[in-house]
Amino acid sequence: MSEAQPVTNIDVRVIPPRERHPQIFGALGALTAGQSLQITSDHDPRPLLYQLATNFPGEFGWEYLEQGPEVWRLDINRMEGESEGSEEEHSGCDCCCGSDH
Repeated sequence: MSEAQPVTNIDVRVIPPRERHPQIFGALGALTAGQSLQITSDHDPRPLLYQLATNFPGEFGWEYLEQGPEVWRLDINRMEGESEGSEEEHSGCDCCCGSDH
């Protein structure tokens, strides 16, 4: 019997907007195969999912746990057997969040 992997939670509602994606990508970069990150937001995180699908194809899967209208919760997991890459590859953010990283 395998042990359940711990889940990291980030509530982006309490994080300044320009720091949200860098924190999320930093946490995703630290996940090992089978681990999950749960995100709580005040909006649909579709732009984040687009970035994951575009920048890390096949590395992450996701499932909506709650879909608004006021609270959105998402579970993002690192897929089994995928390469994890370097910390540098996963800590960046190519979006319009306003971050100066």
